[in-house]
Amino acid sequence: MGKGMRAGKKPGGGGQANMQKQMQQMQAMQRQMEEVQAELEKKEIEATAGGGAISVTVNGKKEIVSIKIKPEVVDPDDVEMLEDLVMVAANEALRQIEEISQSEMGKLTGGLSIPGLL
Repeated sequence: MGKGMRAGKKPGGGGQANMQKQMQQMQAMQRQMEEVQAELEKKEIEATAGGGAISVTVNGKKEIVSIKIKPEVVDPDDVEMLEDLVMVAANEALRQIEEISQSEMGKLTGGLSIPGLL
């Protein structure tokens, strides 16, 4: 070992430069993630239930933006069935948008699970 050098240390103080490079990479990834999130928020997914009798549309913010019910499925004597169909369609639409969100973010993070990301 040369004079003034310690074991395990690289000459030139490369640790600071390396840390700065990592911070720049993290900031770039954060910008990309924000762009992907903005694009996801613009997406809309439609799911149906009851053979198309009920249609629910959700956006990338996971908000229901539309519910369509065909008149022939409305039976005042069987409101429970109508409620079930709406619930099934809404849950499916939300599941699909979540799947798309996870897939798009997974492309950026390489499959890393980052708490609080979505």
